[in-house]
Amino acid sequence: MSYYRFLLYSVLILTVLTWNTGFAEEVKKIQDNSFLIEEAYNQEDGVVQHIQTFQYLQKTKTWGYTFTQEWPVPEQTHQLSYTIPVNHLETPANETGIGDIAINYRYQLIFKEPIALSPRFSLILPTGDYKKGFGSGAIGYQANIPLSVELSDNWVTHWNIGSTLIPNSKEAGGAKADTLGFNFGTSFIYLATETFNLMFETVWNSTESVQSDGSKTRGDTFFINPGFRSAINFESGLQIVPGIAAPIGLGPSENEYGVFLYLSFEHPLF
Repeated sequence: MSYYRFLLYSVLILTVLTWNTGFAEEVKKIQDNSFLIEEAYNQEDGVVQHIQTFQYLQKTKTWGYTFTQEWPVPEQTHQLSYTIPVNHLETPANETGIGDIAINYRYQLIFKEPIALSPRFSLILPTGDYKKGFGSGAIGYQANIPLSVELSDNWVTHWNIGSTLIPNSKEAGGAKADTLGFNFGTSFIYLATETFNLMFETVWNSTESVQSDGSKTRGDTFFINPGFRSAINFESGLQIVPGIAAPIGLGPSENEYGVFLYLSFEHPLF
């Protein structure tokens, strides 16, 4: 099956399954379910969220899966989460493995309509095998500042800016160097209904990699990511949000494209 046919079938199936299928009497709009951009809404009191993503890129034949779980601690002001990545690399050895796990803390600094601001700090654990390209071989630190603004009843925008520092990051042969990365992104969400949203994300990343002689090189990626998401709400409080997008590389990522799948389960703790 070709990439475009797979994408079309996925969109059709997702639309049929989720269009106007909420079961709760009170509609719960989609709020914290972006794809590549981080929204600035912490988990509500007593609510936990389980997020799965899958991305496949055609040019490099690579794919990545992540599982994230988010908890209010104990209320919305403070949030803890963890992210477990699994990656497949076509080169150098066509292997699949667990990447570096992130432990995340977010503080809900502002949550007053129309603005939300929630800075995040993450500890990146060296759980991936750096010899095979799945990790850095060292503890890393990441900070990100997500800002969300409701422009109107139908439009919301989200902005991210952040940085990642990994002291003594290793390359496959064991050479070490401190690496510094930067990220910036924005998105615009159109609420066609409270349970069906059109999305357009833009993401730029700049990362350093260690060479065998201990020197460093910097590489950039730039993607746009159009897609949509929908919600299925249940009277129990469970909200299921599936979504699909088509990442398209521009500039340093020219000629790269793929598919991005999203699935979230959000429900009360008790």
